[in-house]
Amino acid sequence: MRCSLIVRGSLRAVNRVMVTPTLGSVGKIEVPFDTKILSVKKDSIIFGKNELVPSITDKETEENLNIAANELINTNNVVAFPTETVYGLGGSALRDESVRAIYSAKNRPSDNPLIVHVSSIDQLKRKLLPKDYNLPSSYEKLLEKFWPGPLTILLPIFPGSPISNLVTANQDTFAVRLPNHPVARALIAISDTPLAAPSANASTRPSPTLASHVYHDLQKRIPYILDGGACEVGVESTVIDGLSNPPMILRPGGVSVEDIKQIGGDAWKDVVLAKKTAGKLEPVRTPGMKYRHYSPTAKVIVFTNCQDGIAAVQKYLKDHEINTSEIKVALLRSLNFASSQTIDSHIQLERDLGSSKSEVSHNLFKLLREVDELGVDLILVEGIDETNEGLAVMNRLTKAAFEVVDGSTTK
Repeated sequence: MRCSLIVRGSLRAVNRVMVTPTLGSVGKIEVPFDTKILSVKKDSIIFGKNELVPSITDKETEENLNIAANELINTNNVVAFPTETVYGLGGSALRDESVRAIYSAKNRPSDNPLIVHVSSIDQLKRKLLPKDYNLPSSYEKLLEKFWPGPLTILLPIFPGSPISNLVTANQDTFAVRLPNHPVARALIAISDTPLAAPSANASTRPSPTLASHVYHDLQKRIPYILDGGACEVGVESTVIDGLSNPPMILRPGGVSVEDIKQIGGDAWKDVVLAKKTAGKLEPVRTPGMKYRHYSPTAKVIVFTNCQDGIAAVQKYLKDHEINTSEIKVALLRSLNFASSQTIDSHIQLERDLGSSKSEVSHNLFKLLREVDELGVDLILVEGIDETNEGLAVMNRLTKAAFEVVDGSTTK
């Protein structure tokens, strides 16, 4: 059964006064929202072949998507929604005030650019690009494979572009992706609004993979959170630049370097990885290249090359005179740390990130937030090698870390 959709231009009005919050002198929201979590069922959203607007079989999901879409069309407010990577905080990429609302809600530095999200290639071409522009051939094979999906590409800004300069931080390129999550695509399609959408967390905090994470960080700062359950990938999209020669990976993420080389063909065989952190005066071409990121309140210590981890962790605690009976410590294991042996009897919390790199990617932000919200002082994390999904995981972990310990020095 196909459910009818209320499309752009005829969305029903929401019976409340729309107020865009503004930043006070210390960066706080002056007019707080009564943040509402709206349930949506992703399995009820169906994009048929060549259909630009989905069918929705669940009435509550349809109603809640229309509420959120109405907010994006008729106000400058922003809403949070799930993607396959992490939850995003979306506002119109075409209106300065909507983009300012994103930066305000997150308390995000304004020179940190945003990624634009579209619901289809048709929308990308119709809304954001000149009519006679063809996407660069360097992207063709990658888009065939990974769109919709966790891959972001760089495209040029043309004269007269409708994209807000605040999205690009006044640079001559913009980053765009077509998400695979049905809720994200549906929201963008119903509103017919390309959305600037960073992760829906307070700036510097671990990215959110559950609606409860968003509420923890942004309650009273945004009107709505669409709750579509847990995000599948767990880390942000991979950002690539196919306009440069050689092409570059600006941020590792949900699509691995190995996959880009394999699928991209000759155009990507010499791809280079951009440096992890931009300099203080260097323009930031993509999110995640500058400023502190992904950090819990507790200090994070990452251990690499440690085998079972026992010697490396015990040596670190001893060398730094850390008494785990006096402070609250959490241990996050991944692939090699011993689970059958006690590393330290006074470590209060232990969690398993997963037995594969994809599981570690999926669980990383969730478990960092979980133990942090339990009030730990120190989080010890087992790192993984930087192949396949491991590159994106370690990119996030090292940016979250207070210190990275090479366990091979204990051998």
